[in-house]
Amino acid sequence: MDHNMNDMQMMQMNHEAATISYLWLMIGGIALLLAIAAYVWAFRIKGSVMAHSKKQERAAIKKKSRSIRLAAHITLAASLILMGVYALQGANTKYDVSDLGANADIEVTNDAYYGAEHTEDPISYEMNIPTSGPHNPHDIKFGFYTDFPGYPYLVHNLEHGDIIIYYREDASEMIKEHLKYFANFRKAGSGILAVPNQDIPEGSEFVVTAWTKTMNLPAYDEAKIGTFINRYINQGPEKIPPSVRQGGGTM
Repeated sequence: MDHNMNDMQMMQMNHEAATISYLWLMIGGIALLLAIAAYVWAFRIKGSVMAHSKKQERAAIKKKSRSIRLAAHITLAASLILMGVYALQGANTKYDVSDLGANADIEVTNDAYYGAEHTEDPISYEMNIPTSGPHNPHDIKFGFYTDFPGYPYLVHNLEHGDIIIYYREDASEMIKEHLKYFANFRKAGSGILAVPNQDIPEGSEFVVTAWTKTMNLPAYDEAKIGTFINRYINQGPEKIPPSVRQGGGTM
């Protein structure tokens, strides 16, 4: 129990760190837009000087233009600093599979092996949610998906040791944010994909798969998903070096 609590606390801290990191990026982006708007405003004000014949009016307009440009300089500097903070935090953020839960009790089905040949012909799979079998010669990139890309590609990802988390399309935004977090994790040349799926069986909300492995979950459980990832990631029959795969979608 203590191990599971520690795992959950670590994952919660990582969630919070990622949220704060994105917040810096958003604020930096807003500051950059404000700086650009201020530069445009200052340029237009400066351009209106010629329309005023009185020296006193021109001097006042020039002073206002200088003040706006100064504010734009400061805002631009702030935006660059904030984006730099985001970049540094991103560089220091480690998505280490060993930090995920590894001690939860999980029920995993050992699925039958249906082959691994490559084909671009239409494929009829023996399983409703296949974990092996013929597949397209190309895999797809790791990450969070809002559209279903098709089993022929996903089975190829499984062959390379990736983990696929299937979720229902009507999952809450909070659940989707959790799945986006999981999609950051890597081990060697393997990664995580979160994919919506209409084939999830009744009674389950999530189906997590690896090569010839299936775990059905009636409700979201970070510890069990983390344990499954820890146990089966990078265990496919065809291991590709990370320098070659570079996020998936390369084979």
